[in-house]
Amino acid sequence: MKFIKSALASLLAVGSLNVSAADQTILNSSYDIARELFASYNPVFEKHWQQKTGQTVEIKQSHGGSSAQARSILQGLAADVVTFNQVTDVQVLYDRGKLIDANWQEKLPNASSPYYSTTAFLVRKGNPKNIQDWGDLAKADVASVFPNPKTSGNARYTYLAAVGYAQKTFGKENQAEQDQFLKQFLANVAVFDTGGRGATTSFVERGIGDVLITFESEVNNIRQQYGVDEYQVVVPKTSILAEFPVAVVEKNAKRKGTLEVANEYLAYLYSEEAQRLLAGFNYRVHDEKVNAEFADRFPEVELLTVESIAGGWENAMKLHFANGAKLDQLQRR
Repeated sequence: MKFIKSALASLLAVGSLNVSAADQTILNSSYDIARELFASYNPVFEKHWQQKTGQTVEIKQSHGGSSAQARSILQGLAADVVTFNQVTDVQVLYDRGKLIDANWQEKLPNASSPYYSTTAFLVRKGNPKNIQDWGDLAKADVASVFPNPKTSGNARYTYLAAVGYAQKTFGKENQAEQDQFLKQFLANVAVFDTGGRGATTSFVERGIGDVLITFESEVNNIRQQYGVDEYQVVVPKTSILAEFPVAVVEKNAKRKGTLEVANEYLAYLYSEEAQRLLAGFNYRVHDEKVNAEFADRFPEVELLTVESIAGGWENAMKLHFANGAKLDQLQRR
């Protein structure tokens, strides 16, 4: 009996060593289709941090629509860093809670956006509706799927990309034709999910719609995961520049004593190793060497900016996405 107790104590001691906590733990709050990306990045960073400091770190993840994630942080989610897909979802953390620094966009290169993408289409095998450009999404027999612009930064990019196409096609001064196109484009949406991953599920697993509209990175990742013979990727000739801003939630990180590791977690996204990983997930990156290696993955596209389409994000939120604004007006029956 004494031997059994001793052996059990030894096993428990070994077990406790195996499950011992890392020196530090940080929480990354991110948009919902970035789960796999950061699940791959986190071990890379953990290794880098241990080599640099001799300390261990565990990164936990929280994913959802970027606006919903921002609201959760304002309501108490103790995120150390945010890796979102829209500037306003980061900025609100300063505007409403002073949780981040006022100059957060100046802390890292490219306005604190280590990678970027654009909006593209995923269609089913053979592209039966011959969808090639934004104009095809307003045809009477086309059903599209993308998230709700009220809850998803991904969807706001989609909507603004359609606005940019309408401005370019009909002329910015021709508001009536723009509105006619946009009304039909929105009327053709078969389902508005709350986030990008929900839209993917509706299109791929539930078989809803003729086209999924989401980030170029996501459509390529879906095709690789669910079958290159089952889906086709269509990148329109004109689309939108979708930047992915990041920031340290300074107030939380200072309180938790994780400020140094949180800063490094974001800064390392600009390293050649991380940029190559990002490109492998079909994101466009700023590193010239990595860009050259992955050039064949990314077709040339005219990338319109939110500034050129709507005068910047602050203006876009007021004119298009606020209650009773343009989006709501276009959806009225």
